[in-house]
Amino acid sequence: MIEVESLTQRYGAYTAVRDLSFALQPGEVVGFLGPNGAGKTTTLKVIAAYQAPSVGTARVAGHDVVHEPLAVRRALGYLPEHCPLYEEMRVRDFLTWVAKVRQVDPAERAAAIKDAVGRCRLEDVVGRPISELSKGYRQRVGIAQALVHAPRVLVLDEPTHGLDPNQVLEIRELPGASRR
Repeated sequence: MIEVESLTQRYGAYTAVRDLSFALQPGEVVGFLGPNGAGKTTTLKVIAAYQAPSVGTARVAGHDVVHEPLAVRRALGYLPEHCPLYEEMRVRDFLTWVAKVRQVDPAERAAAIKDAVGRCRLEDVVGRPISELSKGYRQRVGIAQALVHAPRVLVLDEPTHGLDPNQVLEIRELPGASRR
């Protein structure tokens, strides 16, 4: 599902990732561990086709991130470290907008949104503006936007960063989350 071969990412003279290779198969759940500045977020940005690698290749669901970035993005649900949420929008409206952008079939859109809302336990806040939500609920909205188009691959960059211990447990207990 994800293949990375000899990935190197440079920013000028600084090398953020050096010669990284790995492959993940369907159903595998992994986490990147390392200190700040180790290249974790940079690697995820390359996998998500948000940034081209300096050297090497990456493929998601068989699609090359450089040559087929739209196919990669269709196959991938991505929660960046700082998820851009439109705070003036209500949760349902935001997820509807994301579903449209993600080209979810109009006949299936309401069901897809309902599924994402249910999986992320957003039923109690779906009609509220995002600006009124706690950080934990905002993270759930970010995860819901990553799930709304039923991606084959899900990449979450620090989905529990900045949350209190109770919120971390809530995120880990979301339906479909790994128990490993």
